[in-house]
Amino acid sequence: MYQRTISPTEPTPTAGRRRFTRKALLAASALGVVTALLAPVRAGAAPAPAAPTAATPLAANGQLSVCGRQLCNASGQAVALNGMSTHGTQWYAQCVTDGSLNALATDWRADVLRVSTYVQEGGYETDPAGFTARAQKFIDAAHARGMYAVIDWHMLTPGDPNANLARAKTFFTAMAKKYKDHPGVLYEIANEPSGVSWSAIKSYSEQIIPVIRAQDADAVVLVGTRAWSSFGVSEGSNESEVVNNPVRASNIMYTFHFYAASHREAYLSALDRASDKLPVFVTEFGTQNYAGEGANDFAMSQRYLDLMKRKKISWTNWNYSDDHRSGAVFKTGTCNGSTWTGTGVLKEAGVWIRDRIRQ
Repeated sequence: MYQRTISPTEPTPTAGRRRFTRKALLAASALGVVTALLAPVRAGAAPAPAAPTAATPLAANGQLSVCGRQLCNASGQAVALNGMSTHGTQWYAQCVTDGSLNALATDWRADVLRVSTYVQEGGYETDPAGFTARAQKFIDAAHARGMYAVIDWHMLTPGDPNANLARAKTFFTAMAKKYKDHPGVLYEIANEPSGVSWSAIKSYSEQIIPVIRAQDADAVVLVGTRAWSSFGVSEGSNESEVVNNPVRASNIMYTFHFYAASHREAYLSALDRASDKLPVFVTEFGTQNYAGEGANDFAMSQRYLDLMKRKKISWTNWNYSDDHRSGAVFKTGTCNGSTWTGTGVLKEAGVWIRDRIRQ
């Protein structure tokens, strides 16, 4: 989240991925078990809903995998997940409740929740066990409502993911052990690398992915790209560095982030070119400036969404909270209340993105 400059970019080569289906046979039983064991997200909250039916995204699509440049469901059909990202759970856990997630799943009709565990900034490093448990609680709650969950290792400062390599190994070992038989997770291993070379990010990825695969052989892994997950555009490079030197692993996708009021033609073009060569998942974007604040640029945002819809690129919007910034979808104070549905509790950006998800 946050911080980028602006500059141009370019294209090039390849990425072939194989499909994994081991967990497809376990999907039905896993979904039932999650609901049975789910603890309430907040004391006094509404009870969790019944086990997902075939109508939910998770039950309908099952185990996801990367086939070619697409995200595909258990039947091998290309799918595009649309949903929301939490804000940092050290600050806005009160916005991730049974009521808010019921609204996200049924009123917004979202497919996916990205659970953002900040590493620094008062997050994971201050209480590894506590923040691991908190992330798992929110992931379980998303699953109980039939949504997928992106497990976001939200490294931000420092920008070099290798600075948190040992912590990442501990975190992803715990997560992969817990979710190894569940079809509803994707692992995002480095939120927004910055000030670091692609080769360093690639090295980090090739050390973390085997940690996940040792427990969970099937789940899709999402790899952060250089310069705040811009394929290097924000630091004067382009996607060719990834295309020419991809991570040595299968069943992976690369992440791209944008904030439409700041990131314009060069970024949109980079996303278009990169997604012609690589599997891409937009795990974070906003309709505002790079800080997630200021005026919304819905026209530029719609150009991105039109491109992603045409190319079946999955996305999660930043963010499902009541932070004072314009990029938080709820009006300030909403998370202290009990009303989550409809548009009355939403800021302008919230009304707009809810409508796009519902479409």
